[in-house]
Amino acid sequence: MSGRDGDARPVMRPDEELLTPREVAEIFGVTAATVAAWARVGMIVSFVRTPGGHRRYRRAEILALRDARRPAEPNPEQGMEQDAVRLYEQGWPIRRVAAEFGCSYGKMRRILVKHVVLNGRGGVRPS
Repeated sequence: MSGRDGDARPVMRPDEELLTPREVAEIFGVTAATVAAWARVGMIVSFVRTPGGHRRYRRAEILALRDARRPAEPNPEQGMEQDAVRLYEQGWPIRRVAAEFGCSYGKMRRILVKHVVLNGRGGVRPS
């Protein structure tokens, strides 16, 4: 979209709602700093900047992006991994966490090493 005389100013419809980075962050469940990082790398595109240089985003575009990012079905494996990490970080030994989820020590160790640095066994940092 462009304004008059060939400049590249966006044209805003009267019924269009713009969001601040904080409002976008609330929609995605992240921080405003994460929203700014997404904008810098082009994951989301700001519609306009205020005279003070602050980004504003179209509500309709943000909601469409959010809806497109939602998985069709919840992944129970991912929820289990988050729960396992939480228990491990609370001090549960790997064997106890594995028993809680009915899997082997080795499988639980592989799950945990993806998310946290394991205590005392030379764990690998997650990437």
